[in-house]
Amino acid sequence: MNHFWVAGTDTDVGKTFITTLIMRYLQRKGLKVVPYKPVQTGAVKKGDITYYYDTSTYLNYSLHPLSPESINSYSFPVPASPHYAAELEGEWISGAQILNKISHLTKEYDAVICEGAGGLFVPLQPHTALTLLDIIQRSKLPVVLVTPSKLGMINHTLLSLDALNTRGIEVLGIVINQYKNSPIEQNNVQTLRRFIPDKPIVIVEGNRTIESFDGETIFERLITVELLGTSRP
Repeated sequence: MNHFWVAGTDTDVGKTFITTLIMRYLQRKGLKVVPYKPVQTGAVKKGDITYYYDTSTYLNYSLHPLSPESINSYSFPVPASPHYAAELEGEWISGAQILNKISHLTKEYDAVICEGAGGLFVPLQPHTALTLLDIIQRSKLPVVLVTPSKLGMINHTLLSLDALNTRGIEVLGIVINQYKNSPIEQNNVQTLRRFIPDKPIVIVEGNRTIESFDGETIFERLITVELLGTSRP
């Protein structure tokens, strides 16, 4: 499987950072890669410039030019849950449109990295029960799950894994982000490994730049054999 989601246990856990790192990693492998953020909310304003952090990060750090039309379907200025941010703009997020876009991209690119919005059960529409998890399930793509290293991550991670497993969604592995090596964080990792001993776990330290990962191969533990032509350790 060459295409996958980067989903999070919550909002602000570093999904965009991890998506960008994996994008650059696969680009250095010589693959034609596109990151895709179906829905992003929260416009950033600096002077006369307005931009969205997620897709701007892709464009700024990609090793090859990206098509802005390929990396996003919906953008809403209010930093809110997608269903509400869309409602405020009088718009409707179409699950079918997102899935059609993913299907198109997977035919055009060697690797498509779909980045989720918020946590798994983030609602996408104001008057239905459609969630991001529904879209992930219908896409039939596996997931790399990003979780923060802070207090609470054990519960949030195990709940997210249970939700994915219940839907029959393959989990490629876990990325523990913003790790600072405190005693609590060390114990969080040890405890998580006890609950999921067979699941690959990658630890990403805090206070590092995107470029500082260029010489590392840590994400080989999360990427499938077919994509890299290598086997997992």
